[in-house]
Amino acid sequence: MDLLIATLATFINIYSTLLIIRVLLTWFPNINWYNQPFAALSQITDPYLNIFRNLIPPLGGIDFSPILAFLLLSFISSLLPYLRLVPITG
Repeated sequence: MDLLIATLATFINIYSTLLIIRVLLTWFPNINWYNQPFAALSQITDPYLNIFRNLIPPLGGIDFSPILAFLLLSFISSLLPYLRLVPITG
């Protein structure tokens, strides 16, 4: 169980880093998102961000969906240590 939780925590950390890179790169309008490695980054992060883009449309040209995406990842990450305390019955 500890290995699963540690793997999930590592995945969340890596995915959060990819999201940060994705958000920072949107500040550069000259980036062609169809060229590699940007296309791969977009394919990895956009499905998750699109969930939140459907909830909150861009307001005044500013996309607030990454904020919700980071909040959810942070919430899940904060719950992971408590999963170790849950006994496995079977």
